[in-house]
Amino acid sequence: MPSHRYRPAHERVRVPLTDPRWPSRRIEAAPLWVPVDLRDGNQALAEPMDPGRKRRMFELQVRMGFKEIEVGYPSASRTDFDFVRLLATSGTVPDDVTVVVFTAARADLIERTYAAVEGLPKVVVHLYTATAPTWRNVVLGHGRDELRALIVDAAAYVAKLGDAREGVRYQFSPEVFNLTEPDYVLEVCDELTELWDAAPDRPVIHNLPATVEIATPNVYADQIEYMDRHLARRDSVILSVHPHNDRGTGVACAELAMLAGAQRVEGCLFGNGERTGNVDLVTLALNLHSQGVDPMIDLSDIDAVRRTVEHCNRLPVPERHPYAGDLVYTAFSGTHQDAIRKGLAHHAARAAELGVPVSQAPWEVPYLPIDPADVGRDYQAVIRVNSQSGKGGIAYLLGTHHGLELPRRLQIDFSAVVQRDADGSGEEITAGRLWTLFRETYLDVTGPLTVTAWRTAETAPGTHEFTGTLRDGTPLRGTGNGPLAALAAALAGAGVEVDVLHYAEHATGTGSGSQAVAYVEARAGGVTRWGAGRDTSVLTASVRAVLAAVNRALQSDSALAHSSR
Repeated sequence: MPSHRYRPAHERVRVPLTDPRWPSRRIEAAPLWVPVDLRDGNQALAEPMDPGRKRRMFELQVRMGFKEIEVGYPSASRTDFDFVRLLATSGTVPDDVTVVVFTAARADLIERTYAAVEGLPKVVVHLYTATAPTWRNVVLGHGRDELRALIVDAAAYVAKLGDAREGVRYQFSPEVFNLTEPDYVLEVCDELTELWDAAPDRPVIHNLPATVEIATPNVYADQIEYMDRHLARRDSVILSVHPHNDRGTGVACAELAMLAGAQRVEGCLFGNGERTGNVDLVTLALNLHSQGVDPMIDLSDIDAVRRTVEHCNRLPVPERHPYAGDLVYTAFSGTHQDAIRKGLAHHAARAAELGVPVSQAPWEVPYLPIDPADVGRDYQAVIRVNSQSGKGGIAYLLGTHHGLELPRRLQIDFSAVVQRDADGSGEEITAGRLWTLFRETYLDVTGPLTVTAWRTAETAPGTHEFTGTLRDGTPLRGTGNGPLAALAAALAGAGVEVDVLHYAEHATGTGSGSQAVAYVEARAGGVTRWGAGRDTSVLTASVRAVLAAVNRALQSDSALAHSSR
């Protein structure tokens, strides 16, 4: 790889911060979130949103609780201009929501921007200009002083048009801040703070983008802290960040920037944006949620949010996307499944001990950083089964979907059955397929022993009698200290020695009509097998389980060989 062609970040921009304080801080409150899906995200789409999709995205963001929403670049396209006018004239914008509009530093574009927002009660006019050396030299053809004068002139025109209106505030973005000399950014921002006469009750926003990620997130945090500590009129400035994701660390950049003093974060729902995207606001918000910090936006129905964004962007949210992907609360690995199953059971028990609903109990479940129910997911989707899965996940799915509580050794036995099926198909095993496999393997078992017209009776205290008839007419009769012992004795009388090694049973529901399931591990013909039975009668389920286990044993090659001797 020709790595020598690339200059490391520390050679491209020097950060004059020698004693960063952000590493010792904690995030204890949500920032002001500003979704830019309708502007920055939209311009990155192969097929930009039409008015209908734009409105649907805006209405989603309002429902989620965003209080500032960047709605477009009205001087850049007729579609954006018309959409902003629609918001201004339709009464769509709630009183507590501020609309942000984006404009370059040109007088004609600024004028068109103000024409678009006419009638909106609360507006932020967002002025931007690229300031990094490469952009100054290659794209704009301006030196530092010349570019600063251009920015100041544009900012003055923004103020001239805006100061005559109620409810207008100002924002400046030194585009590619993270590649710009810190002293230069500070000089420009401070001049605009003064020009716009920032005050605590009418603060200006200085938005410092990592427009193209070029360094590890700690470098960006150092840059933000330098600005936080040196900006003039700091109590009259809202320090905002806008990280992109070129290195795949946009979320980390935003989190460290908040530690470093950022009060406002711009990004997109699920991280859409140019190249590798903008910072992902959903992930950032739910990261806070996972640390006990209220994110101040509503993500309680993550699938509805995701469906709307996918519709508007016409881009899928990946299955492994943090918090929102289809597979992020699922476990295929056997060890993970077992830990989750036990963790969920422990969580339910702890909630009962505390006397609170499971949705309110402290959350400590292995492999699940948050409760899937917090974002509208149910537990049935948590554990999935494929060829890598283990007994714990299989048992969990049978339990949640069919009320089965498999004994541990039966879990081990059945997992081998599932493994063979998964290896053969190479596909995920659904809960429905699991039930079919279980039923065919342990419940619906046919074989040489078919018992009809059977009954049991307690003939004396502690003595039970089993009578019945085999399919070939052979009568069965046996006694024992319980019904199953009597059945084993009856089978022995017919030439089939049976040892019941393990027995378990439970109800699958409540009420007199609920079914019982019995599980039996039995040895017959020198072979040990499991069987299961199901019926509203516990006794009938138990007898069926014994016969299923015995028939499975007698059907095996080793049992047939044993009986032939």
